[in-house]
Amino acid sequence: MRRRTPPPPSPLPQRDGVDPVRVRLPPGDAWPTVRDHLVARLAARAEIIDGMLAAGQIVDAAGHPVPRDLAYVPGMFVWFHRDLPAEERVPFPIDVVYRDEHLVVADKPHFLATTPRGSHVAETALARLRRELAIPTLGAAHRLDRLTAGLVMFTVRPEERGTYQSLFRDRRVAKEYEAVAPYDPTLPLPRTVRSRIVKERGVLAAREVDGEPNAVSRIELLEHRGERARYRLTPSTGQTHQLRVHMSALGVPILGDPLYPVVTAPVAPGDFRRPLQLLSRTLEFTDPVTGREHRFVSPRVLRAWSSYDEWVTGS
Repeated sequence: MRRRTPPPPSPLPQRDGVDPVRVRLPPGDAWPTVRDHLVARLAARAEIIDGMLAAGQIVDAAGHPVPRDLAYVPGMFVWFHRDLPAEERVPFPIDVVYRDEHLVVADKPHFLATTPRGSHVAETALARLRRELAIPTLGAAHRLDRLTAGLVMFTVRPEERGTYQSLFRDRRVAKEYEAVAPYDPTLPLPRTVRSRIVKERGVLAAREVDGEPNAVSRIELLEHRGERARYRLTPSTGQTHQLRVHMSALGVPILGDPLYPVVTAPVAPGDFRRPLQLLSRTLEFTDPVTGREHRFVSPRVLRAWSSYDEWVTGS
């Protein structure tokens, strides 16, 4: 099997912990110049691309500005920094629970995205940790939903990232989550939920459909107080929103969920009240590089369990 040639290193430094955009020109000769391809490919208007080229903001692998009339070269790489969106700062710290020369394990707060995506770029766990720890090579080994709090693993050395990512791909990480949701005394627990979940591009909520199961979750009741309960959720697969979908399907949707069982109107920017009561509690695995046995536990307490009235009012 032929190995893929890695791209050359970026000639541009990071900004605010965010990598520059890298564009590889695909095979073909449909565009007379690099500029024409960028205008056709990127969402930016032609005058914006022209302005960036004139200012020397788009560079080649050597860091040289790309001229406006440079002929199209299939396979060529160019880099540039995007204008960062205006982002509301997530006013909660991200705690480091473990760090060595290979790994950083962080305890992410609710509302903070794991990696840059869409309107969340510099205000992400990855960008924040790169800045706070001064590790520009830091990369995410996996992702956690923006609305979910808890443990996330990052790699220090780019050449080892694939090795650690394979732990999650090959299901060699034991993960446990905790959730606060309604209590239903008629719901038999513990139980294992199996279903087929699909998530369509552009649609906010995932859904269950007929077919071979691709999502498996173990649901256990830990304790209950009146109409609320605390649950341990153990997924053995990793479909988008899997635990949220399965809890909703059981009739006990996780408190604070804006998508399940129904999609609600988005909250205003800066509204950090009533976070989703879902927490990535533990990560357990054998380190594929060092051979060490790791077990990490988040000390967070879900607020709807510890202080329900405060969670409801957002005080």
